[in-house]
Amino acid sequence: MIRYTLKCDQEHRFDSWFQSAHAFERLSGGQMINCSICGSGKVEKAIMSPGVTPARNAAKPTPNEPGRANLSEPASAAEQALAMLRAKIMATSEDVGRDFAREARAIHEGESPERAIIGEAAPHEARALLEDGIPVAPLPWYVRRSN
Repeated sequence: MIRYTLKCDQEHRFDSWFQSAHAFERLSGGQMINCSICGSGKVEKAIMSPGVTPARNAAKPTPNEPGRANLSEPASAAEQALAMLRAKIMATSEDVGRDFAREARAIHEGESPERAIIGEAAPHEARALLEDGIPVAPLPWYVRRSN
């Protein structure tokens, strides 16, 4: 396993583990690596310090540079609220994937049992649902599908 510090075109920095350097190159070349903060697909390796274990009596590591986010903690109350909202929606909804528009219409017309669903819809599909009086809303986060 190898760890790389990555950055996106929006200058967000994050760490990610890969099976090998070749695995990183393969995933990167296939546009399969996205920023863990904004979802951007334009990600590259960032300059990083080597992972050297300090001596026992070495000084404690300094906290993140001012202005840099600590990705293991919520950056703000808004980010924490969004994380809680996402967790609740993901726990109480059925992910119907790319069948979202069809399933939302079936629920609205009584052909499928009523329940909360999440999934993907093309802009024209979402517009058609709204025009037909079927309530839908975009989620304020990016869900990356691997297949």
